[in-house]
Amino acid sequence: MKIKSLLFLFVLLSLVTFAQTKVSPDNANIKKSLTYFTNSIKTKNIDQAVSCIYPKFFTVIPKDKMTQLLNMTYNNPFMKIDMQDFKFGNIEKPELIKGEYFSITNYSFTMKCNVSSLDADMKKKINGALTNKYGKNNVKYLANEGAYLINATMKACAISKDRKYWKFVILEKEFKRDLVKVLPQKILDKI
Repeated sequence: MKIKSLLFLFVLLSLVTFAQTKVSPDNANIKKSLTYFTNSIKTKNIDQAVSCIYPKFFTVIPKDKMTQLLNMTYNNPFMKIDMQDFKFGNIEKPELIKGEYFSITNYSFTMKCNVSSLDADMKKKINGALTNKYGKNNVKYLANEGAYLINATMKACAISKDRKYWKFVILEKEFKRDLVKVLPQKILDKI
């Protein structure tokens, strides 16, 4: 009897442990889609990256303007940007709202922004912009390289109709009023 009880307890514990370590298909698909998006930016394949953006977002910023903005940022010969150490944080369970699934996804990466070819005034402006966006403690100037090292903690909303292929909207508080046109209120309340 004691052996059966111990065996039952062992099997139960194994099942609980396995259930906790199993990655949900939603999480795996969101990670795959977000990795594709960030790798597209990292490799400077901007058209590919833009294809990963939630189409309703283009009612706020037209697709051609978004492509132009990303090209100015990541294909700028005067300011070279390199993304490194991409990591996933918490991925919320997707919620079905009006026929689409929404999931808030946290992620982080380190970004090196080489500004050595810029003059002192532009470096000062870039320092101010980076510090405002990422926080003083997350921006470090590497004088010997002429580059900023930024620890970026980001949040995105993953959206899908089929829970296999996900599109993204980067969530930033300063753009919340524009996102009202794109995302359901229940999602906006989480920003």
